[in-house]
Order: sequence, then C-alpha cells, then structure tokens
Amino acid sequence: MTSQPQQGKKDSKAQQYGVTPQSQDFNDWYNEVVRKADLADHSPVAGAMVVRPYGTALWERIQRDLDDRFKATGHHNLLFPTLIPMDFILREADHVEGFAPELFTVNKIGTEELSEPYVMRPTSETIIGHMWSGWLNSYRDLPFLHNQWGSVFRAELRTKPFLRTSEFYWQEGHTAHASEAEARAEVRQQLDEYHAFCRDVLALPVVRGEKTASERFAGAENTYSIEGMMRDGKALQSGTSHYLGQNFSRAFGVKFQNSEQREEFAYTTSWGLSSRIIGAIIMTHGDDAGLILPPRIAPVQAVIVPVGRKEDFGAMAAEARKLAAELQAQGIRVKVDDREGLTNGFKYNDWELKGVPVRIELGPRDLEAGQLVIKSRTAADKETLGRAEAVAGLPARLEAIQAWLYDRARDFLLSNTVTADSYEEFKAAIEAGKWVRAFHCGDPESERAIKEDTKATARNVPLDGSEFFAEPEEGVCVHTGRPAAYGKRVLFGRQY
Repeated sequence: MTSQPQQGKKDSKAQQYGVTPQSQDFNDWYNEVVRKADLADHSPVAGAMVVRPYGTALWERIQRDLDDRFKATGHHNLLFPTLIPMDFILREADHVEGFAPELFTVNKIGTEELSEPYVMRPTSETIIGHMWSGWLNSYRDLPFLHNQWGSVFRAELRTKPFLRTSEFYWQEGHTAHASEAEARAEVRQQLDEYHAFCRDVLALPVVRGEKTASERFAGAENTYSIEGMMRDGKALQSGTSHYLGQNFSRAFGVKFQNSEQREEFAYTTSWGLSSRIIGAIIMTHGDDAGLILPPRIAPVQAVIVPVGRKEDFGAMAAEARKLAAELQAQGIRVKVDDREGLTNGFKYNDWELKGVPVRIELGPRDLEAGQLVIKSRTAADKETLGRAEAVAGLPARLEAIQAWLYDRARDFLLSNTVTADSYEEFKAAIEAGKWVRAFHCGDPESERAIKEDTKATARNVPLDGSEFFAEPEEGVCVHTGRPAAYGKRVLFGRQY
C-alpha cells in the first residue's frame, strides 16, 4: 500500500484532496483510493492489511448477499480451526506441491516445541475431509453441503491490499456427493451463482470458464473460474469452483455404503470467493475522482449534505435528518453528513472519493423553494428537482446508475478483447494491454513459454452458456502450430 507523504515534503493537490489519475499511474491510483476512501490501511503484520469500517461494511454486504444465496441452495455454515496438522497437508500429493511455498507454519506453542507442526490454513479441504470421514456412513447421509466464512493465510512476495495479502477473508464452500454427476452439477451451480452475483449486484461482467491443466487448483480434477477485466486491461480471477473427484476422499477415507451396499468414496467439490472482489469493484468502476460503488452493494446509497451559513446549520441538519427518514422508508441506505468545521467542497470531494452513488444538497433556499440539488456519482452535473419528484425518483435513479456501470464495464471488456491467429498478433495485443482470444494446444510447457515471453497466462476456456466468447471453433495453436484443444479459443491476458 502506498505510504503516507513524508513530513515537511510539499504535497501535490492530488495528494491532499484527490488521487493520482489512472492514466498517470494506475497502481498509485489504486493504492490511494484504498487508503483515502477509508477501505483499508497498513498493518504491523507484514503483508497483511487492516480493513477499516467502510471497507468492512462493504465486505459485510457482500457476505450477506452471498450467504443468502448459499442457504437458498441448501448449504449450511460451519466453523473449523485456523490451525491444520501438517500431516493433513502432506496426504494429497498435488495439494502439498501446490501450497508448500505459501504455508505459514506453527512449530511451538508457548515455549513448548510441537512434535508435529501445524499450518495456518491456506484452504480447508484436508481438515474438512478428515471430519467428514467420521460423519459419513451411508449414501443417505449425503450430500454434505457446507460453507465456511473466515480468513486464510498464504505467503505472498508482492502484496497489494485486497488483491494479494498474506491473510485474506473469504468463504469456502465444501460439498460431498454420492455421484460424480451430482458433484459436477454442484460445481457449475456455484460458478453460476458467483457469476449472477457479480453481474446483478456488483455490476461486474465476468467470463465463466474452465482453467487449463497448468492453472488448476492443487488437487482438483477440474477448476472453473470467473474472470473480470480491470480498467488497466489486466485480468482478475474473481471466484473459483473446483471438482475434486475422489482425490481428497481417498486421502482422508471419506467413504460410504452406496444403495447397492458397496463401499465407495465420496465425490467432493470446493468453491470460494474472497475479499479480492473488493479490488475488482474498485478497479472496474473507479475513475480519477476515486471509488464508484454500484448502488446495490454500496453501504451508503445516498448522502445528504446540509448547506448554509453557520447560524442555519443546525436547522438544516435537522431537515436533512427528516429527509433521510423519508428515503429510509423507501429502503434506501442514507447518511447525513452533519460534520461541523468542514467546508461543503471538502464534503463533496470526500463522498465522491468514497463512491457514494448519489449526493443530495439541502440548503435554506432549497427548503424554501421545496427543491433538492441532486448529484449522481456517474454524472458530471448537478440537477435541481422538486423535493417530491427527487424523493420518489431516487430508487429509479439508483437502478439507472447500476445499469450504467454494468454496461460501461461490459463495453470496456468487449472493446479490449481481440482475436489473434498468429503469435506476432498475440504478442502485440498483450503488449497493448488487451485480452486475447486464441487457439491453444493445451500443452503446459507452451503455456509456460508464453508466460515467460509475454507475462500473459491462460485465464480460462469460456464455457458453453457463457455470454462472452464461448463460440465453438477449431484451429491450430497460436504458439506451437499444433492442433488446438478445447474446441474453442482460450482467453489469455496479464493478471493481478
């Protein structure tokens, strides 16, 4: 995260009141928005962040919506320890190979050395599998449909708030089924839930697809993801859903008597969406004035700023609270900014930076004229409307902002994704900050060579039924010239 300006050093106007323009330095813009919009701050723990109340309120809204979705599809929350025996991690070969470089290890408690170390959970497939083995007897016990909210720990060399931190917050779903077909249906169902949540609530257009073999989750047979394009053209993996087959069931003895009285290992899944989705919201919707929050997820949908002379302020603040009550009666989340000692201009800039969808200004003349001054975060100009009209029309205004944000992000995604049939075209497009749709042979060595050469990775192979880039096509690999795999083009791009 960007450090505070040094004492005695002259700050630019952007440092004092705004943020660095995206076109000047997207990385600085992002870090400044996170800090100045009061989303998160530095932590004394290396690589970790402190999520401030405004950022926490945003995460709580994300949690609430997703949790309702999970429960509506029959899932139940549970809680597991943060510490996992090291032996559990070692039991699944691909799992330990995938996570070994990222593990935080606990070797002693107090002054006593442990005979077997623990790891701070990087994910919970292993310990959940251990517990399931004691809970599962018959096919009648299945399916297990479980979810956990918490935090996980993974060592990161280069950290960035919300996107990559040593400790981050998430939900991890874990399910066990009596058949492969049922487990695979669960994997797709949860991927589609993430997609619908991003589209309908966060106004994020994301591409649903299957990861290539080299990009799979450690220990999975298939990994599926949703990929979003940020405003600098980079990809952000925004959620994943994994078909684990019987790999973890075999490692932990998760077995049952099937309907034919034969012993069988359960078919399992896992799926997760983390606090990095807040980074996706910031980088998809933000502009040079700061954050823009989609109304359906914004902790504050409208802020009312009472304005006027000092002697009028108390009366105007009281009127603002009356107006807030009217809006709250419509289900709108409202805040009255009645802070004293701050200029109106400071307050306006502050709420613009924090991305509140609508600002309402209320002064003595407005009160006398029965009108309100309205400023949408996505509009350049203010509007003066009759009070009754403004109040009645605010829900529709919020929905219009929501739709506008999605349409803008979708158009940006489509206009910055190109098709390449030669490696020279591929490299030029990646260098220009685009996503590329190209045929690929599926060889992991080729993917590694492409990454070394261009810093681009295979994001996913878009799924049938995905509204973006899922057309079936045949061709030859853009890199090796060998016959292409997958029956469609693969999506490549540089990533966070």
